[in-house]
Formats: sequence, structure tokens, C-alpha cells
Amino acid sequence: MLIRYSRWDGTQSVPDLDADDLMAAMSDDLLYDGDLWRALQRLFQRGMQDPLGQQVPGLQDLLKQLRERRQRELQRYDLGSALEDIKKKLEEVVRTEREGIKDRLAGASAEMKQAELDRLPPDPASQIRELQNYDFVDPEAKRLFEELLQSLRQQMLKPFLSGMQQAVQGMTPEDLARLREMIQDLNRMLRERAEGGEPDFQAFRDKWGQFFPGVESLDQLLEHLPSQMAQMQSLLASMSPEQRGQLEEMMRSLMLRDERLDAALSQLAMHLEDLLPDARRYDFRGDQGVTLDEAMRLMDELQEMDRLESQLRRAQSPDDLEKIDPAEVERVLGREAARDLQRLRDIAKKLEEAGYLERRGDRLELTARAIRKIADKALRDIFGHLKRDRFGRHVVSHRGAGGDRTDETKRYEFGDPFLLDLRETLMNAVERNGPVTPVRLAPDDFEVFRTELTAQAATVVMLDMSRSMLNSGLFLPAKKVALALGALIRGQFPRDRLHIIGFSLYAREYQPENIPNLSWSDWNVGTNMHAGFMLSRQLLGRSPGGNRQIIMITDGEPTAHLENGEAEFSYPPTRRTIQETLKEVERVTRRGVTINTFMLDDSPSLRAFVERMTRINKGRAFYTRPDRLGEYLLVDYIGRKRKKV
Repeated sequence: MLIRYSRWDGTQSVPDLDADDLMAAMSDDLLYDGDLWRALQRLFQRGMQDPLGQQVPGLQDLLKQLRERRQRELQRYDLGSALEDIKKKLEEVVRTEREGIKDRLAGASAEMKQAELDRLPPDPASQIRELQNYDFVDPEAKRLFEELLQSLRQQMLKPFLSGMQQAVQGMTPEDLARLREMIQDLNRMLRERAEGGEPDFQAFRDKWGQFFPGVESLDQLLEHLPSQMAQMQSLLASMSPEQRGQLEEMMRSLMLRDERLDAALSQLAMHLEDLLPDARRYDFRGDQGVTLDEAMRLMDELQEMDRLESQLRRAQSPDDLEKIDPAEVERVLGREAARDLQRLRDIAKKLEEAGYLERRGDRLELTARAIRKIADKALRDIFGHLKRDRFGRHVVSHRGAGGDRTDETKRYEFGDPFLLDLRETLMNAVERNGPVTPVRLAPDDFEVFRTELTAQAATVVMLDMSRSMLNSGLFLPAKKVALALGALIRGQFPRDRLHIIGFSLYAREYQPENIPNLSWSDWNVGTNMHAGFMLSRQLLGRSPGGNRQIIMITDGEPTAHLENGEAEFSYPPTRRTIQETLKEVERVTRRGVTINTFMLDDSPSLRAFVERMTRINKGRAFYTRPDRLGEYLLVDYIGRKRKKV
């Protein structure tokens, strides 16, 4: 079979993200503040890396593409050229008419018509006004002027009546009269709505519905008309004052034949004024010319970009993403961007289908399977920092009777598990008696396999949840360690007990599945080790055996203690707080519980307190960086698992 490799050019299909990849990408965010919705929002906003190392774009990337596309358009076109295009077309009309006069008229008649053209005002708006009353000699010149009028009327009326574009192109005086009647009916309906009445929209729709396709209610019509009018508003706002004045005058000159229509359109604009968005001004800096028709299409595209940008900025949840039209994204940014949007929309759905999220009412929540997945990733992250030779060096000099069989053997002693090594037993008998048959065994010949000592342990992890831990970013690695310990014990030491206590002003126990959701709250003030040790002593008192320990992770000395069950807080800590905390350390020590402290801060006050505590308890204290906390803690935990107490 021949396999050919080539550089990926973006056209080849790439495997879609699976739920495991998504959970891995969200894990740290979930642990950071314990909020699933915020983690999903950050994933939507920032995107993620797929297993191949490729960046999966998020909403921020789509917004960046959108801004770049808008900037390219603004740097490409010269909006003022739309008026220049109209001037050139008027010049062509006049030139064609002059040539026709030369060909068709002579003498005084020709001179009179040429003089009439000479008297045309210099500005386009006035020329359009005068030429509407001019009796053309040349049919081609008349055709060119009528085409120009139809095009300009179409662009002027499009903001009001986008469904009438074809009718406007060949509009006769009768058509203008029908248009005036329709706008007057619309004005009456809007006036009735403004006065608190309920206009008969169905009657209006039956009469004029062909001009508003897809509009089924007055509210929909009131959404439709302002969005169309906004194009012309933005076009005018993006021009210079002189250009804007010329275009407005030109638009007025188109309706001189029907002043009542002009008045009806002005009244409609007044009714819709409160519904119109603020006109967006676009700063064009290019030199490529555009016609008025192209300028209006450009306004439509830019406003479509604005609407899409607003939707992307507001998107905070899976439901918000569902409201974004992929067809609109593809139209504005291309097929690849639409595919990226679809991948973002599929995130929550894939996590639900994989059993990592479940919907309760209108909320999504983590399942037990998701908690285990986060814990397993935390364990991999922490042990991933270790060197290869760190494992396998937890030397155990003592052998026990309750664990798995090893490859080592020993002479049988009373009480040993009778895991007989038959070969070595027979060889011992042969060495003792020589190569004779039958082989006779004596008690000293029996050789048995050794077994590992598997001590059962009970551990309390005390997590400092004070404000300083959260504000300094130390709480995330501490939570990862707690989850990793849970995953380690569940996978390798299922008989062990693990308790997790969070302490700040008070102390309370948390289940491993609650760890991802732990976050700051108003009561996270103070560092009440006294309460934490007291609760730890109660929990460990229920566990038999001698392997009991407290692993405390903190960044500061105690600043609170309990008085008759109520917390007393003071910073700097009072002498009473220090004394009460050390008394509880003595009670813990008398129960045979070891306290190992991992300090995330190297302050003199914390070191001084921990030194006093370790002198009482004979435990150990480590100062470590947050990124190495898990390595020190978990390796130490495994090491203590093999130690005979």
C-alpha cells in the first residue's frame, strides 16, 4: 500500500474534538473558580488546542477575523466616489444630448437647446431637478437619464420598501401614486399604535403584503423598516458634510413631481425615528471608487458585520451560540469560520452525550464521571512534571503479610502466608540430603514468597481557603492536589480514607466531587487552623490504625480561632489565636496524628509558627512553589504508604 504525505492546506478533513479533549481543556478553568458556566464561557471565548496541537478558534478569534474584514473594506473604498459616479453619469447624459442636438437640430432651435443645457446648475442635485423638466431631443440621452433616475429612486426608497425594488425600477406616475397611498396607510397604522390603539395589520397586509415578504406582524415590520433605513443613515453619516448635503439635496430633487409622496416619506421617517439605531459612521480611507448602488450594498455588508459582532460579543452560553446564524457567519467570514462556530455550538452537546454534563432545569451541571475525569487529569498533570527515575525508588526494607506477592522468597516462618515456592523448596531438600530418591522434606526446606506490606492510612487534606490564597492564584494548584490525591487513592489505595477540609474563618468537610466547585465567598476571611485541626481530629478519630496524617496547604500563619464555637479573627494574629492553635496541635499529636505542612509563602511569621508546630508534632514542613506542590506532596504520600509504622 502506497501512502503519500503532504502539507495540510486547510482543505483536508480534521477529526472533530471529542468529549475527553473538551473536558481536559476545561479542567483548569473549572478548578480556578468552580463555576461550570464561566468555564464554558472562557472555552467559547478563547477556544482550545486540539490533540494535534492546532488551535481551535473561539469567539475572540471570530471577532478578530470580523474586525480585520471590516478594516480591509474601510481601507479599500472611497465613499465620496459615489457622488463622483453620479456626476459622471450626468455629464454623459448632457454630452449625449449635445451630440444629439447637433445631429437633429440646426439654426436657432439648436442654439436655444444648447443654451438651455449651458444654464444647468453645476451641482448634481440641481441638475437632476432641472433635467426632470427638460424636453430631451436625443432618445439615448433621455434613456440614460431615466435609468439614472430609476437607480437613484431605487436606492432612496430601498430603506423604506426593500420589497419594491423591481417596481421602483420602472416606476410610472401611477406607481408613485400607489406608493404614496401605501405609505399613507402605513403612517396611519403607526400613528394609531403610538396613540395606544391596536391597528388592523391584517388588513394592511392583505392590501400591501407583496411589498413586505415574510413580515407577519406589525412588530416584525417595525423591526424590518428601521434596519433598512439604517443603511442610508450610515451612508450619510460616513460622508463629509459637503457630500452629505449634496446627496440629501439630490434625494429631495427626485420627488419634486410628487410633493405629497415626499411629505409621506418624511412623516414615516418621523414615526420610525425612535426605533432607529444611532447611525454608525464608518471611516473610509481607500481610493477604489464605488457607485451609489455599491455604496448601499457596502453599508448593508458593514451593518451585517456589526450585527454579527454584537451577537458574538453577547454570546455567553450554549443557548446564545444557537441564536447565531451559521449562514450569516459563512456569508461574512467564509465557510471555515462557519465550521468553527459549529464546533463551538457542539461543545455542550458533546459533553452531555458523553455523560460529563447533565441538564437540570435550565442549567448544566457536572456529573460524577466528569469529576473523576478532572481528578484523573489533575493526577496526570502533577505526575507529568516528575522525572522518570523518581518512580520505583520508594525502597521498603520491611516485609508484611497482607499484600501482593513479590518475586522474592524466604524460608518459611510460623505465621507467614503459605505461598510455597515449590522449586526452591525441593532444591533446599536436595542440597540437604543429596541427589537421592525419594526426596524427603523437612520443615526448614520450605521456601515461600514474600509479600508487600500494605498499610491502611487515613489522610486529611486541609486546604487554606483564605482570601490571600484565592487572590494570589494559589488555590488552583491546591485544589488540583486534592483532586489528584483522591484519584491516586481511588486507583491505587482503595482501602485508604481521604477527607478534604477547607478552612478560612471556619472549617468544613468537602466531598471530592465538590472540589471543582469550591470558590471564594464572603466568609473566606481569616486562616482558622484551629478549627481545621479540631475537625481533622474528629474525622481521624473514626479511623482505626496508626497511619493517620494531616496534610495542610497554606500561605500564612493562623489569624483566627474558635471561642465557644464562634470564630475570633484578628490580623496581625493575636497571642490567643497562636496559643489556641498550638493547643489543638498538641491534642492532634496525642492522638498519634502526623501534621505535614506545605507552605506556599516564605514569610518569617509563617516559618516561625510552623517551626513551633513541628517541634510539638514531629511532623515535617516544606516550603514549595505552587507549580511543584503536587510533586512534593504526592511523592511524599506514596513514600509514606510503604513505610512501616
